Amino acid sequence: MRSPGLPLHLTAATLLRVSAEGLATALVLTVHARTGDAATAGFLQTALLLPYVLSGPVIGHTLDRVARPRRVAVALAGVYGVATAALLAVAGASPLVLALTIAVVIGLTEPIVVALTSLLPRFVPPDRLPRAYGLEASSYNVAAIAGPGLAAGVASVAGGAYAGAAIVAGAVVGVLALMLLPLPGPGETHDPAATPRDSIRTIVGGGLGVLFGNRVLRALTVGTTFAWTGFGGVAITAVLLARHLGADEAVGGRLLVAMAVGSLAGSLASSRWLTARHAERVMLLGLVAFGAALASLAVVPDVAWAMAAFAAAGVAEGPVFAATLMLRQREAPPGRLGQVNTTAGSLKIGASAIGAGLTGALASTAGPIGLVLAIAACPLLGAATAAVLLRARSS
Repeated sequence: MRSPGLPLHLTAATLLRVSAEGLATALVLTVHARTGDAATAGFLQTALLLPYVLSGPVIGHTLDRVARPRRVAVALAGVYGVATAALLAVAGASPLVLALTIAVVIGLTEPIVVALTSLLPRFVPPDRLPRAYGLEASSYNVAAIAGPGLAAGVASVAGGAYAGAAIVAGAVVGVLALMLLPLPGPGETHDPAATPRDSIRTIVGGGLGVLFGNRVLRALTVGTTFAWTGFGGVAITAVLLARHLGADEAVGGRLLVAMAVGSLAGSLASSRWLTARHAERVMLLGLVAFGAALASLAVVPDVAWAMAAFAAAGVAEGPVFAATLMLRQREAPPGRLGQVNTTAGSLKIGASAIGAGLTGALASTAGPIGLVLAIAACPLLGAATAAVLLRARSS
């Protein structure tokens, strides 16, 4: 059996993810071009990310259960695309409160670009799902490379004020492709006891209970959440570091692309040799290597060395992501993997929001070197905390 809907799904999902991955870079470049101060974008990123903590689990939960998922997906993706265009139009050129309000709307709707993954079993036969999930994983890697790269490329050619043009275009085409995607309802996999009317407390609280009631998931969640607190400030710091090294601010986007390419390489390598038996060790060592590579940015002499350090950080982060997925699948109770993934992902997004806000607040006083060292300390602290929790007995 073939999966005629899969190419259309991958097209829509990848374009929307390119937009989502490139938004942070485009926002930093746009704000810097209009105001001369990239740090202001940190507050907007916080407003983008914080709503994700609640909206992520709710959107995933709802999309799994509604009778007409395409309507919900298209509506959410459409609002996301319009809000993205509006934010890039007003950021740095209008009162901050307006930009922050629009950023919150994006944060409430952006989880749809991740929740689309849960729809694959609706139109892909079971025997083709492993390959479909492999292609889906590649979609995230491609988006992580193409999104910041497009923003930086447009900024280099047309100026930072236009960095978001390709990001908005990707969202528009992605929504149009999503409108054509055949999406049946839940069918036989639907649990009639779980409905879209379940309370937010039930949806989020149930996932948190699983994450922190299991020793391995608890260590994994705490360790990666610490790491992503620092990761939230990477986009802003990359731009500030590029300027510190005497390069154009658009080079900051290329540094992020280097990290994404490294992450893709690390993920592909780990897919061949990583096993569930060694996943905990890979997660811990990967976090340490990630922090060490970021810390090396404090002493790089030029952009070329900075590019290498960002790539090395990505190579270390790739296996951490692969180990994270493997541990969640291994440790999650039957029928709760989706809830575990969305809840843990929301915690990481929330941590990134806090990191972005702190980066924006401290950028003028700490400078790029101080920010680099603070960001690098987060995954190292995460690895140390996770190691302690792994040695503790389950409650």
